[in-house]
Amino acid sequence: MDNTPSGAPEVRFIKRLVTVLTATMIAGLLVIIALFVIRFREPAPLALPETLDLPQGETAQAVTMMPERILIVTESGRVLVYDRAGRLSQTITLDP
Repeated sequence: MDNTPSGAPEVRFIKRLVTVLTATMIAGLLVIIALFVIRFREPAPLALPETLDLPQGETAQAVTMMPERILIVTESGRVLVYDRAGRLSQTITLDP
């Protein structure tokens, strides 16, 4: 004789709840795996040259990197443009 209540509403509710929670966990795991794949597929960040020699008396205030150039804004209001090899290629004076 089988005493398990197979048709009780509480049991059906729990079965549905377990099924929904299992599906949610599987979907969450797939999202996490997809995020890892997307994140690790990004290109490597731009590398800085070993040294960037600022002119005498200049102090860097901000640095911006582009694929071809590195721009450094100094506290004296000048923008120093360096190439990827670390050589100063242009100096721009900002108006106050």
